[in-house]
Amino acid sequence: MTSSAPTIQESDQLLSKVIFVVEDDKDIGVFITDLIHQHTPHHAQHHLTGSQALQAVTSQNPHLLILDYGLPDMTGLELFDRMQTHKHLRNVPTLLISAIKPPLHELRKRAITFLEKPFDLSELLHTITRLLA
Repeated sequence: MTSSAPTIQESDQLLSKVIFVVEDDKDIGVFITDLIHQHTPHHAQHHLTGSQALQAVTSQNPHLLILDYGLPDMTGLELFDRMQTHKHLRNVPTLLISAIKPPLHELRKRAITFLEKPFDLSELLHTITRLLA
């Protein structure tokens, strides 16, 4: 008799979600993706520009978006709005990160969570867990 219960590795894969980190500062982007890989079961992908992220979402389905507000080719809000044209991204939770405060009324209107840089690492991990729950 064979069991159909998932193995530990299969369970981890079922729990694992894809997180897009769109951050133009390479060091910060790599740091966030490494933090996610080390402290969560999730897989993070780093994209340096909004255009790069837009190209990637045509073939991938992220479960969470972490967007820097000050990207070189568009703001994080503009990127969010452009991503909303993809049906599979309309209900994806989004976290905006920035050293400057973006227009908070625009974040509320779009139901975007905001963390100001520099942020506490445990707060970032808690926010990721909460948004993916």
